[in-house]
Amino acid sequence: MKNILVLCTGNSCRSQIAEGYLKHYAGTKATIYSAGIETHGVNPKAIKVMAEDHIDISTHTSNNVNEYLDIPFDYVITVCDNANEACPYFPGNVKRFHFNFPDPAKAKGTEEEIMKEFSRVREMIKVYSAEFVQKLAN
Repeated sequence: MKNILVLCTGNSCRSQIAEGYLKHYAGTKATIYSAGIETHGVNPKAIKVMAEDHIDISTHTSNNVNEYLDIPFDYVITVCDNANEACPYFPGNVKRFHFNFPDPAKAKGTEEEIMKEFSRVREMIKVYSAEFVQKLAN
């Protein structure tokens, strides 16, 4: 069983979405965690956009990366440049991956336009997560 950490700035949107999809795709092959350099709470729009794709992240919590420093991670995925730059050292043979997804929480406009951006970013993270788990399986 692999331990995977998804790390973002505030653990509110991108890392929460990635955690949801990685859990969905990995099933029992991995234990998935998500955390932030800071904690901003799980964004209600992230919960909503994931529910639209039948993934429930409503029980997720926003956690600080320091809570997980004792877990032997196999993989750490940073999903924004800030988290990549501020990522703490994890001992052992940890493989790090990075993809800078846009932050949907910074979207401006009408509610419909903002949700469209959340959906767009969700789809990017969904594809990345499915491909990541596929590579993990191989």
